[in-house]
Amino acid sequence: MSVEDFDADKLDDVIHGRLRLGLMAYLASVSPATFNELRDKTGATNGNLSTHLRKLEDAGYVSQKKDFVNRRPRTRVFLTAAGREAWVAYLDQLKSLLDEQG
Repeated sequence: MSVEDFDADKLDDVIHGRLRLGLMAYLASVSPATFNELRDKTGATNGNLSTHLRKLEDAGYVSQKKDFVNRRPRTRVFLTAAGREAWVAYLDQLKSLLDEQG
C-alpha cells in the first residue's frame, strides 16, 4: 500500500477512540483482565469504562464474564478472536502508513 492509497476512513472507528484503543492494546497482551484492572490502567471512571466496553462488546471485540470471588462481584473482560483480528488489522493499517513514511 502506498501513502496515496492510505485512507483514514478505513481505520476502525470502534477501536480508534483513545480509551478503546488503550483497552484493545492492553487486552491484546493481558486477556482476560478484570474491570478494576482496566479502570486502573486507563484512568477511566466506572461509567466511562462501562460505556466503552459496551461499544467493544457490541462490535464483538470483547466479551465479559461476571462471577463472584469471596462474595464480591468480579467482571473479567476477554479479547475475542474477532477482537484480535480487528486489532491486528488496525495495527496493519497504521503500519502501512508508517512503512511508507520511513
